[in-house]
Amino acid sequence: DWDYMRDWLRPVLLSFIKCNKVLLEGATFKNSPSWCLHPLSCENITINKVTVSNPWYSQNGDALDLESCNKALIVNNSFDAGDDGICLKSGKDEQGRKRGEPCQNVIVMNNTVLHGHGGFVVGSEMSGGVNNIYVDNCTFMGTDVGLRFKSNRGRGGLVENIYISNINMINIPNEALIFNLYYGGKGRGEDPNQDDKKVETNIPPVTEETPIFRNIFIKDVTCNGAGRAVFFNGLPEMRIQNINMENIIVSNAKEGVVLSEADEVNMKNIKIELLKDGNSLKMQNVSNVTIDGKSHAEIGAAGEELNF
Repeated sequence: DWDYMRDWLRPVLLSFIKCNKVLLEGATFKNSPSWCLHPLSCENITINKVTVSNPWYSQNGDALDLESCNKALIVNNSFDAGDDGICLKSGKDEQGRKRGEPCQNVIVMNNTVLHGHGGFVVGSEMSGGVNNIYVDNCTFMGTDVGLRFKSNRGRGGLVENIYISNINMINIPNEALIFNLYYGGKGRGEDPNQDDKKVETNIPPVTEETPIFRNIFIKDVTCNGAGRAVFFNGLPEMRIQNINMENIIVSNAKEGVVLSEADEVNMKNIKIELLKDGNSLKMQNVSNVTIDGKSHAEIGAAGEELNF
């Protein structure tokens, strides 16, 4: 259907499809029409000492979109992106679920991301699943969001077993860490013009189209300058599950930690320095939240505000 206009579309700059044993090393890529690097359905891929330079205004100018790949090593790179920096994907909606190829067994280490919409990102096209990911010693400077997990209803897919450590960030205009299951929309309690009681009575059932985010471990993160330190925006029918955060320091933040629609959130040694007076933690519609050993079994729609 697109053939007649193909010459006017924006292609990705470099695409590997169904390749095995790929080494991309020491190269520089600039000004991609759309995504810059797009390995798809590849196995045993290494991207080392690569530089990507896209202008800040290049919409969809992602530096790296690793899609449905198995056994990948992303190390020692510098990405300056117009959209997401390092992004893991696995297909969109029914097409991605039917393909059934998760992005898995990936190591991301010693990378720097400048500008862009997100430093390290999962989604929103993650319908085939994302699992067994290790991210360590990365720096994000001026990205809109630091650690970004995004999806919405209709995607499906399972994101689990992600381990993130030793992340340094500076000048993050929005969230240092975000889980947003209403990508492109508003969750319950987020829109003042929305009738939350009506939304609560229209919660859809859990199906193969329901995305699942669970078993994610994040520790040793520092961020100087953020719009909001942390934001969880889960689905009421499938809350974000078993998220563990330890040794998180966010200074000069406009807002603290906001948790909505999450279950089993474990926080230890979280320090938030706000630019103005106010509570550093707000919780709504969450369960089994543990803060430095103190448990909160259930917090409903009325919400609760605390300080770490």
